[in-house]
Amino acid sequence: MWPPVMAAFPLFEVTLRASVYVDGFNLYYGLKHYERQGRLYKWLDLAALCRAELPNDAIQRIRYCTALIQPRLMNPQQDLRQQTYLRALRTIPNLSIDYGHFLQSHVWMPLRHPPVGGNPLVEVVKTEEKGSDVNLATRLLCDGFAGDYDIAVIISNDSDLCMPIEVVRKQLKRQVGVLNPTQRFSSALRRVTTFYKKIRETSLAASQFPPMLRDAQGTISTPAGW
Repeated sequence: MWPPVMAAFPLFEVTLRASVYVDGFNLYYGLKHYERQGRLYKWLDLAALCRAELPNDAIQRIRYCTALIQPRLMNPQQDLRQQTYLRALRTIPNLSIDYGHFLQSHVWMPLRHPPVGGNPLVEVVKTEEKGSDVNLATRLLCDGFAGDYDIAVIISNDSDLCMPIEVVRKQLKRQVGVLNPTQRFSSALRRVTTFYKKIRETSLAASQFPPMLRDAQGTISTPAGW
């Protein structure tokens, strides 16, 4: 048998222009999994995370989709911590933030184990984040039609994004990958993406902002409790 023919020239990987789309709440609740185990990664530098998880791509832009939360009685500093984190994110030159909105209402809901002869309903404070997934999908599609990337990478495990991903892949012929920040597996997303993988905990640990950084307004420090 003849020995294999070697290429006359070395093969080089093509660097792809990548745009990253972050579902802020999906990422946040994914990080809460580690927090319950005493490992805190919420002071997360998204640019460093992208470099760690996408080392062979040129990150064109990072689009962070979230909503401004409202403080709760049990957690009155929650909104201030979010505002501090958003300030830290704005120090990343190629990052932009798109806002949905946050709804809070009082509703009656059934108890799983109602007391015998008692009221089967309980009044609760219901909070809902609206618009982040729509904003993410809109940015993904608009940037794709504008030819802004070779590959789009979504940080989320929300299967509601399957349709816009399919449009980008089938109509625009561009690649779409998912970095899953949660502990759950989405077979629906896996079927429609170029790649689907879980964010490594080592990348989260290595991609934290320093305890103190600066912007035009002054010093930004890690929020207490983070």
